[in-house]
Amino acid sequence: MTEPYRWQDVKVADMAMIQRIIPHRYPFLLVDKVKDIVLRESCVGIKNITFNEPQFQGHFPQTPIFPGVMIIEALAQSSAVLVGLTMDLVDKEPLVYFMGVDNCKFRRKVVPGDVLELHVTVTRPGGKVWRFDGKGMVDGEMAAEASFTAMIDLPKA
Repeated sequence: MTEPYRWQDVKVADMAMIQRIIPHRYPFLLVDKVKDIVLRESCVGIKNITFNEPQFQGHFPQTPIFPGVMIIEALAQSSAVLVGLTMDLVDKEPLVYFMGVDNCKFRRKVVPGDVLELHVTVTRPGGKVWRFDGKGMVDGEMAAEASFTAMIDLPKA
């Protein structure tokens, strides 16, 4: 007899796993993969920036730039995957809500062709309320950074 699968053993979450943890879908699913997962501690999300994404039709047509607020959202989605695995929430349809964003700074443009690495570190693990530091990096260069707080809302059984 085999032991039941432990979601907590996952170190890399592909697109299929991400969609089993967070409710976001195209065009607002902003994470392609989450790797280097250390439960209750950290992870690295990956967002491949491509020209055919809908935001580039208006931001800006002649000089496409990935919006800074979407970088912060991608950091939050990466953290939600980490929390989902930590709390064994795969297939349980949790919702994660922003409660606050602090010390947000944008350092460089993110453009089509870039691979945005979303480095997330837990600064306050919790039951329902978690706090994180996040850094968006491109080619080892800081694109954005912020601290943020999120609340996990578990569905009623």
